[in-house]
Amino acid sequence: MTDKTAAKIDIPDIIINPQTKKQYQRGKFLGRGGFAKCYEYTDLSTKKMYACKVISKTQLVKDKHKTKMSLEISIHRSVDHKHIVKFYSFFEDSNFVYIILELCGKRSLMEMQKRRKRISEAELRYYVRQITLACVYLHNSRIVHRDLKLGNLFLNDDMQVKLGDFGLATKLNPGEQRKTLCGTPNYIAPEILLEAGHGFEVDVWSLGCIVFTMAVGRPPFETEELKNTYRKIKKNDYTIPNDINPELATFIHKMLQADPSKRPTMQQILNDPYLNNNYIPSCLPTSCLSVAPRINENRLSILAHGEGFRRPFSEMANQAKDGQSAKETNGQTPMAGDNQPANNRELVPLQPLNENEPSDYYLSELREQLSKLLSSNRLRSKPPSNDDEAEHPASIPCYWVSKWVDYTDRYGIGYQLCDNSIGVLFNDLTKFILMPDETNFHYIDKNGVEEYYKYNSDYAPNHLVKKTTLFRYFRNYMNCHLMKMGERQRQQLGEKEDMVRVPYINIWFRTNSAIVFHLTNGTVQINYFKDHIKLILCPHMAAVTYVNETGDFQAYKFSLLEEHGVNSELLNRLKYAKEVLVHLQKKALKK
Repeated sequence: MTDKTAAKIDIPDIIINPQTKKQYQRGKFLGRGGFAKCYEYTDLSTKKMYACKVISKTQLVKDKHKTKMSLEISIHRSVDHKHIVKFYSFFEDSNFVYIILELCGKRSLMEMQKRRKRISEAELRYYVRQITLACVYLHNSRIVHRDLKLGNLFLNDDMQVKLGDFGLATKLNPGEQRKTLCGTPNYIAPEILLEAGHGFEVDVWSLGCIVFTMAVGRPPFETEELKNTYRKIKKNDYTIPNDINPELATFIHKMLQADPSKRPTMQQILNDPYLNNNYIPSCLPTSCLSVAPRINENRLSILAHGEGFRRPFSEMANQAKDGQSAKETNGQTPMAGDNQPANNRELVPLQPLNENEPSDYYLSELREQLSKLLSSNRLRSKPPSNDDEAEHPASIPCYWVSKWVDYTDRYGIGYQLCDNSIGVLFNDLTKFILMPDETNFHYIDKNGVEEYYKYNSDYAPNHLVKKTTLFRYFRNYMNCHLMKMGERQRQQLGEKEDMVRVPYINIWFRTNSAIVFHLTNGTVQINYFKDHIKLILCPHMAAVTYVNETGDFQAYKFSLLEEHGVNSELLNRLKYAKEVLVHLQKKALKK
């Protein structure tokens, strides 16, 4: 049976485990990789959601493929660790094999790194510690993963790392080595390429590549051509930029030793001073998927010296709840000036803006990507399809504008993001943002200087009294009068609340047919007035997300659209988006 014939066999909406009699209902498409497609499946009896790898049996005709699948299942079902994707069950029918796994709702570190480029050191230590804990467990169980990479490090809803994909994993006897050529090019160890025999040390090398990539923003040995990448790996030819913390550079060098015997073990990495003598957050907010958190790397010394205090201001949003307008409450709420008592002050850790971020917030990059797609000789129009090979769910954006109200004739534009944060871009180009927890405010002046305040009684700094009142008016109006697009469940932040940092509107404008938003994380959103279709373009993922009139999201990689084709309706909207980007760039130059 050919792959084309296999593609005509529909994956069932309901699957049944013949041993347990559990029934699962198919939900969202999550992605594809290797022989498998992955979907959300819900246990109909408990309503618990899982990730399910679905493998067509037409892909398992050869004995070596059956053996590989059996080994993956055997190893994965034998492990149980908080930082490893949990294996629940597997079963089959006449057409498919199903593997029921833990659902990791925040995708993987690969998408996060693409969106963020460089990751702060405190975050890096948070992730690396969890990866290392998983690897210590595996190595103690005589299992070498052999495919450690950002794309196999998944994140659950609590932003905890879950190591997955055991397709290349193997179990080693004491002193045993393997000579199989396997791995992913940017992460593959030199001893694998040299076929000199390899063991647990290959995972340490891959971890070094992961740390380098998160710290620097690109893999250490990446080149345009695979043969050059392999040549650099064999020669151990990599350079750590000068702006990387020397302590972090040393940590990376230890793992990227050409001689496997000189690399530390995973247990030694876990005990390394870099992880043990520096601050590691106990948790992270989901905003880190797209925007750097507010973390001060030297927070302990700052606390000791009492530096970095910001003055708090009032939680005025309570008045919006009782339906009062801004006019009715203006001037009636007591707010103090800057002479607040010491117990109203609070240390707010700040994370500097990414100095490597382009001043146009990736508009040029996005325009170049879209122009390349639309001018490609390979691009072809095709009918819409329910099983679109270009679909890439991992590229669905982390942030989009879900509500907006235009009062630019007097004050500015108000908006709400999908995470429930609310912002106002005032006509004087200052920004005012209420974080999702509704207890933290973020104020950005016209020069881009960031200030953070916590609610505390009924006080506000003098320079924010008027804007706080106006903000309350915008918030009240949107809550009372506007429908929301694609609302996400509010995250329970707890101690993470002081780290949250969200993107905000950089530029926006209206045309006769649409309203356009450009966010500071690079996202460009186009809301069409007539049919309520939305397009969301992301330069980091090189992708477009199409949101239909009922709020369903479908994301497509530009490269996959070029390869597999694009339906005529989306193609026309992409051509319009190209015109929008030209206008956005012109407005950006005038700022």
